[in-house]
Parts: sequence; structure tokens; C-alpha cells
Amino acid sequence: MTSKERIRKSLSHAEPDRVPYDLSGTTVTAITKKAFEAATNFRNIPFSYEDENLDPVQQIVTPSSGNLQYLKSDTRRIGARRIPGYEEVHELRQGEIWVKDYFGCQWAMRPEKDLYFNQKSYPLEKDDFLTGNLHVIQTTFWPVFSSYLYKDLEKQSKQIRDFCCIADRHTAGFTENSMRLRGAEKWYLDTMMDESGVEALMDIILEDKIQYWDALIDWAIANNLAGQIDVVSECDDLGSQSLTILDPDYLRRTVIPRFKILFTHIKRRLPHVKTFMHSCGSIRPIIPDLIEAGLDILNPVQYTAANMDPFELKRDFGKDLVFWGGGVDTQTILNHGTPEIVSDEVKRMIDIMAPGGGFVFAPVHNIQNDVPPQNFWAMWDTLMEYGIY
Repeated sequence: MTSKERIRKSLSHAEPDRVPYDLSGTTVTAITKKAFEAATNFRNIPFSYEDENLDPVQQIVTPSSGNLQYLKSDTRRIGARRIPGYEEVHELRQGEIWVKDYFGCQWAMRPEKDLYFNQKSYPLEKDDFLTGNLHVIQTTFWPVFSSYLYKDLEKQSKQIRDFCCIADRHTAGFTENSMRLRGAEKWYLDTMMDESGVEALMDIILEDKIQYWDALIDWAIANNLAGQIDVVSECDDLGSQSLTILDPDYLRRTVIPRFKILFTHIKRRLPHVKTFMHSCGSIRPIIPDLIEAGLDILNPVQYTAANMDPFELKRDFGKDLVFWGGGVDTQTILNHGTPEIVSDEVKRMIDIMAPGGGFVFAPVHNIQNDVPPQNFWAMWDTLMEYGIY
């Protein structure tokens, strides 16, 4: 069974030969550079990169095709990089690396001290209200961005072959982008005092997302690759550890209808694809709404958050959703547990999530720098040995 066949079978809620595995198929199922190098060095495996600067802000990389084949990842990613042309556009300022993202937010990192880039500017933070201030971002960086995008797609497409092809997003979600543009404190005030401005900003983000997906789909059609795309990946972190980031009714009124527009548009152009959404945290109250909006795949399945018990999620939503993630907790177990604890947790989650298909193994979010290499291999070895149907 090829990787593409394996994941397609699981996406159809049937059991393939083994539980599919995703490493680096998206920018939320990836691995940081330091964690990847530590893991490969631990077993004396030569390493190299397909893309060493896929997402500098998160410090995640795309391992080489050879490394991904060795690790039996069933996925390959196509899509934009976090900072298009990073090698050319980053600046050095007094020992810090500075970059500007797609919407003009500035980020900086001190390589010897920081684990990640930290946001330094918020283009819409100055005025009291969003309404009347949105002209600042009406013009995006699309012309320059698209020139990099097509070069990256051409390179990435050569790796698809018999793997599951995931077309990945170019920016964050509606609420995340809004907070990055406005600043979290002011944006939360906006949700109480300027809902029309909140929605107007989300509409700009929606229009931009549709422009991105049309460009990617047009490129895929022109290159006879549209049928190869299995999954389209979007995101928005709508949950915290204990509850949704805003009242569920507010999300139903503002955010979720725009995801429905986006998913409907994508599926109209690519009827065969499955929609993937990354949303951390406690989001159970809005899962039915996301399904109604057209969601097929939920990630990262943060089962340690409130009301996210994996057995109940599988029982209540397993017929409608594929669970992509939830393979092992990354907040406490994968990074701080012993290899034995990691292995036991992987077995437990496979027992809950794998029956009947509809499950693709990935940890809960990216593998971070604090994951010991022996724990990475405990996870991987257990999946390979125990994840057989």
C-alpha cells in the first residue's frame, strides 16, 4: 500500500495496513530544526533539508525527502513559506534577525538567546477602533509573494509522487491574523466594542485567503496536479486550555461562517479534497458547527484541554471527522516523560483513535526543541510496531 493509498483509506474511515504517519505535511505537524538534528544524530542518521527555512518564526524545517522516507512519513507538503524569500529579506540589527511577514508584522530573534522569533510590531494597533483604520492593510504583499510561491510550488511538487499531498495555507487564521495585526489586548476590546470592525477585518483576511487558494489551485490545474492534492490545510486557534477563546455564539456569528465560505469555495474548485483545520485548545462546543461548515479533518486533537477527552471525541464525531494528531501529548509527556511513558501513551491513543480508520498519527502540534531524542524515537518505534491494523 502506498502512502497516498494508506491515507486515502483512512480519510474514508476505513482501516489501511497501518496507522498513517504525518511528519512535516503541514506547518503544525512539523519538527523544529534542533529537535530534528538531535533525533537524527541520536541514531547516527545523516540529515539534510528540503527547506531549512520553511517557517523561521516557529523554527521548523522540512527534512529532506530521503529523511522523510526513512521516517516513513506518508505526507508531502506544497504551499507557501511563512516568510517568502527569507534568505533574501531578513535583516541583521545589532545581533538580532528581523523579518516582516505577509501582512507587514515585524518579528525579531536573537539567535544565541531566543528559541523563536518574537513579534515586534502590530500594524493596526495605534487607533482606538478598527473601523476606519483598515485601509492600512488593503494592499498586501501579494505581487512579491506570488513570485516566490510559484518557485516553491515547482520545487515542492517534485516530492509528491505516491505520497499524500497536502496543500497548506499561507497565513494564520481569522482570529490569529487579527490579533497579530491589532495586538491581542486591543483586538479583544474590539470584539466587545467594534464588532463591525472585527468582521470587516476578517473579510479582508477571507478575501486574501481566497486569492491565495485560487492561485494555488490555478497553478495545480495548469500543471496537471490538481487531482494529486488530497488535503487542503487551514487553521485558527479557537480554544484555550479550558474553553474557547470567545463565547461559542460569538464564534458562530463571526468566524465559523467565514470558514464555511472558504471551505465551500475550495471544495467547489477541488471537489475531491478533504478540508483540514488546526485549532488548539478546548473547542468541543463548536466542533458540530465546524463540521456543518464543511470541515473533514480536525488537528491537533489537544486531548489534555478541557472537554477534549479522546474517547468521547472518537465516539461522538468519529463518523464525521478524521482525527489528524492526538498521537501523544506535547505539553508534558513527549517532552518531559520517560521513553516508557511516551510509548505507553502512544499505545493508549492508538487504541482509542485508530479503530475504524479516520486517524492519522501526529503528536499534538509540532515537535519542539525540548523533546529529548530518545522520546522522539520511543514515539516513532511504538507507532511503527504497534500501529499495525
